[in-house]
Amino acid sequence: MIKQGYEDFLRHKTDKEVNNRPVTIVKNSELVEVLSKDVKVGDILRCRRDKELPCDMVLLSSHNPEGDCYVTTANLDGETNLKIFRSLPETAILQDEESLMDLHAVIKCQQPITDLYKFVGVMELHQPGQSGPVVRSLNAENMLLRGSKVKNTLFVFGVAVYTGEQSKVALNSKKKGQKFSCLEKSMNKYLIAMLIYLVIQTCLATGLKYYFNNKDITPKSWYFYPAAEDQGDYSDSVLKFFEDLLSFLVLFNYIIPISLYVTLEMQKFSGSVWIGLDLDLYDEVTDQRAKANTSDLNEELGQVEYMFTDKTGTLTENEMQFRQCSIGGVKYREGDTGLLPCSDEETSEIKLREFILSMALCHTVHVNEDEVDGRARSDSELRRNYEASSPDEKALVEAANRLSIILARGTPEYQEILVDDKLVRYDVLNVLEFDPTRKCMSIILRTPEGNILLICKGAESTIIHKCTSGPKEEVLRHVTDFAVEGLRTLCFATRTLTEEEYGEMNKKLHEAATALDDREEKQTEVFNMIENNLTLIGATAVEDKLQDKVVETLEKLREAGIKIWVLTGDKQETAVNISHSCGHFKPTMRELMVVKTTDQRSCGERLASHHEQMGLDPRSEYALVIDGASLHFALEDHHESLRNLCLKCVAVLCCRMSPLQKALVVKLVKCSPEAPSTMAIGDGANDVSMIQEAHLGLGIMGKEGRQAVRNSDYAFARFSFLLKLLLVHGHWYYNRIAVTVQYFFYKNFAFITAQFYYACHSYFSHQTVYESLYLTLFNITCTGLPILVYGIMEQNMKAKDLLANPRYYRRLNRNSLMTLPQCAYWVALGIWQSLVFFYGFRFLIGDDASLKPNMELSGLWTFGTWVYTMCVLIVNFKLCIETSYWNWVAAVCMVVSILGYPVLISIYSGILWAEKLQISYFSSTTLYFVFFESFMSWSFWFNFILLTAIAFLPDYVYKVSMLYYQQSPKTLRQRTPLPLPKCLQSVLSHSPLRARWDTAEQLLFDEQTFYGTYSDVDSCSSSLTHPDFTCQQWAATRKLHQPGLQRRNRWSTVWRQR
Repeated sequence: MIKQGYEDFLRHKTDKEVNNRPVTIVKNSELVEVLSKDVKVGDILRCRRDKELPCDMVLLSSHNPEGDCYVTTANLDGETNLKIFRSLPETAILQDEESLMDLHAVIKCQQPITDLYKFVGVMELHQPGQSGPVVRSLNAENMLLRGSKVKNTLFVFGVAVYTGEQSKVALNSKKKGQKFSCLEKSMNKYLIAMLIYLVIQTCLATGLKYYFNNKDITPKSWYFYPAAEDQGDYSDSVLKFFEDLLSFLVLFNYIIPISLYVTLEMQKFSGSVWIGLDLDLYDEVTDQRAKANTSDLNEELGQVEYMFTDKTGTLTENEMQFRQCSIGGVKYREGDTGLLPCSDEETSEIKLREFILSMALCHTVHVNEDEVDGRARSDSELRRNYEASSPDEKALVEAANRLSIILARGTPEYQEILVDDKLVRYDVLNVLEFDPTRKCMSIILRTPEGNILLICKGAESTIIHKCTSGPKEEVLRHVTDFAVEGLRTLCFATRTLTEEEYGEMNKKLHEAATALDDREEKQTEVFNMIENNLTLIGATAVEDKLQDKVVETLEKLREAGIKIWVLTGDKQETAVNISHSCGHFKPTMRELMVVKTTDQRSCGERLASHHEQMGLDPRSEYALVIDGASLHFALEDHHESLRNLCLKCVAVLCCRMSPLQKALVVKLVKCSPEAPSTMAIGDGANDVSMIQEAHLGLGIMGKEGRQAVRNSDYAFARFSFLLKLLLVHGHWYYNRIAVTVQYFFYKNFAFITAQFYYACHSYFSHQTVYESLYLTLFNITCTGLPILVYGIMEQNMKAKDLLANPRYYRRLNRNSLMTLPQCAYWVALGIWQSLVFFYGFRFLIGDDASLKPNMELSGLWTFGTWVYTMCVLIVNFKLCIETSYWNWVAAVCMVVSILGYPVLISIYSGILWAEKLQISYFSSTTLYFVFFESFMSWSFWFNFILLTAIAFLPDYVYKVSMLYYQQSPKTLRQRTPLPLPKCLQSVLSHSPLRARWDTAEQLLFDEQTFYGTYSDVDSCSSSLTHPDFTCQQWAATRKLHQPGLQRRNRWSTVWRQR
């Protein structure tokens, strides 16, 4: 309860930080600062640059005279590129508090919806001198969303429309519920089974008591019957029945390990602290440690089967770098001194200048004029801050900057560049925006000479087909080379237009842009008509910088058996390129596309065709690409078909997704019949929904705010830290908690089952075989401390071994250590050992035999002390056997636990505390000096050694069987070499191949070489006789040795041939 309260306090603290952020609103012609939680619908807000917007608001005006602003929505959809939002012309002129107070308007809009890219509303402007209001339509271009950031604009004014839970980011967030690990769910099931067992055992004991009470021989038992009858023990009343039932329930209730919950909570809390203290999860660059927001899911880190990851900011650094290019059919790379040819051939200086000029002009990049005046070429200019609607555009403009053609200023009306310290102005006539259907964008400019120039850039599959001249074959070959290196490519082409041609094009562009019906189709048709008869001038290759060790991390996670899905709001082309460059998509995979479907029927047909394709070629590996629109139809009407298709694929990529769709995809897999363990990882507010939906949510402390970190279960700074967190900490925590749970079941059965045995021998009376102090100390002092330390510090394998062999992670999948056979074995072992404890000493003192020199008989408490002592020592010895990692803390705790028991009992039983303290609790003298008298006989110690061996015999047989037939990481390390077959001992004893045999013996312990490829001796005889026969092959064939004369003779024959 204390731990849960502390974690709730931390969550409350982070929520309070968000709710209490200062926000500036306009009130009575003044700027007033309020808390973000106090913002109401209708308030006019003033938001400054680089600050998160506190609510969804309609843009009224900005610092720019045109009333537009640049915003990044990375927190919402993962896109780091800038988007342009515009205000209405009537409100764009209101740029101060006084003028805004004169605004009289009413906004009518739709109810809050989850769609980030849709907003429908109108603004009714009431202006003086007009009879009625002026109505202006509002759309998504006028709406600034909560969580986005204003860029390149000093400030903006907006009116709050949706606040709090009604904002789009909140609607796309999933309500956070309580998460439970798979191990905890299994533990609860077993605890219910234990409770049922307790009820059955109690009812059985009660029933047997009444059965024996009603036998004819009972009244003849003169030594107890009269006294028992006087006390009412043989009453047949219902009250007496329930009294007996409750008495047995209290007697046997120790079978339920209540202390298990306390121990687990302490172990989990300590484990979450260790995660934060792990220096391997510390990022020196950002000075950030890993953080555990919960401790309830430590063991779930070792159970992940499906990982859903964001792309932007999680796999990538949000940085792109220009690397190579193809100009005039010649390949170049960027060096310290500019562009360097990759061969002896070079292109002309004119073509070089034309290509670099196209890079500097074909874009929609915005220059931050606060930092650069754009006139003098200086060092500050070279560090000019560019903001672009695409990361590729920014990288290309920065590359042109380094190549001496500098973008000094960029606006929607014109672009100014510095060429040879000369400022040149190009007027922007039209911009044909990029769309995924055309896979290109174009810009039409008027040059300083008065000519009209069209520059087009886009994917090679589109641009080359639009070109009628230029080095098409050479550029296509170079683009292929760039793609093999994992670089993102764009082709550039140009066309010079006459005034007549441009006039006709501009007229058609205007008609398409103002069309009320089928506007997008008409615009696309005009764009394709304009982007024709082009001249190909070259191609660029840009590297989308991945985070460090992303490729290695994904590869090892795949080796660990984790299937990886990438869920992103980014464009399809960008997402596919990143999937290839980071190794998510392999070159050998066949890509299945479910994109651009327009209705449920077409989506269903596409899914069915892919199912058919996979059925025709089941051996191939498939990767699925699906976009948000198609996903909407698939989740609505074809979710079973979609799930089956996705689960058959090796990798899945979902692009152009809304945050809520990410959560739905996670839920799709999470609720599949196999019920796999899922994990989601992201760094922005758009990832919060899937982080909360998955069994395990991880946050990256990146550049997109702290929403993902606050809502995650665990957070860290680098994606590569995932390996240590899952493969090492996940493996350790799961093993620790699983063994702890089963150890508690085992030791409680070993301890309290003796009570039932004694009831069978005491005519099912309520007499206990253990003194009350023994019952109190068993789970607290005698066995509690070692298992607590085990659950905090145990390392069944070294971290470097787990990282080097990700396949070990698979061994723990599907809650493999908490299966019914595993738990049944631990319980059976506890019951077996309880039989050994009880009946071992029962036979020792059978027929009232005396073990003391003075022939005194041993009483009940002596017998109980023997059984209790045996139980305490054996269950602690069992934990010693299970412990792989010994340090001074574990050793000291084990010694204190084992030696603390006799010390405490000696103190308690050696003094009459009732006389010393006058406390009623110590009034019983049943144990006085019993502890010392109990161990004075050598027969006891001999019996103790014998019973210890008998108690561990089944465990020894089981572990030896596992050693040879089911290799585990622990047994692989502990296994001793097997003796050589007799037929080979004489051959190898004086052979120079003895060293090779020793090497093979070591290789035998490696899991990957242990499972050889040979099925019998005959299949490997040719390898044995071959001169290049290797130690690895011999280690594989060595596994085939089986006892039996015929097989040994065959081995001998093969080896003699060698």
